[in-house]
Amino acid sequence: RLSVRSLTRRSRPQQLSTFALTLYQHRARVGGQEVRVDFWDTAGQERFRSMHASYYHQAHACIMVFDVQRKVTYKNLNSWYKELREFRPEIPCIVVANKIDADMKVTQKSFNFARKFSLPFYFVSAADGTNVVKVRWADGPCPSHQLFNDAIRLAVAYKQHSGDFMDEVLRELE
Repeated sequence: RLSVRSLTRRSRPQQLSTFALTLYQHRARVGGQEVRVDFWDTAGQERFRSMHASYYHQAHACIMVFDVQRKVTYKNLNSWYKELREFRPEIPCIVVANKIDADMKVTQKSFNFARKFSLPFYFVSAADGTNVVKVRWADGPCPSHQLFNDAIRLAVAYKQHSGDFMDEVLRELE
């Protein structure tokens, strides 16, 4: 599970797919300020699709992960992205190719989805930690960036400058 590996620096071999929803609370420093971040691992399985709309409420960034060993998960990116944009049209989104440990040659492949929508793209392995703590951008190495740290920075920047009415109301309440 990518979120477990990234946020706790641990992994369990042979971890089953995420079931429905797992919530992780995390504290991070962004621009000298401590922020609390909730990561919602929503499971991309089709059987949970009807639950997804509620997950988008107050989302400020999205990490869309597909399994390089299961082509259907890559194909599902289009419908997930369309659904995301229906509920949160402006939030930043990152695309992640997971399970590259199974065959590192996959990192030489071109995945057009991220390019089509001008989204940041990462190759990772939650199982062995490859590029999770220090990630590699699809177009070359970038050892100073970490996937979840990048997502947090994008989310904080979006939240601070969002023109969304509900975000403005919530900023006033903070």
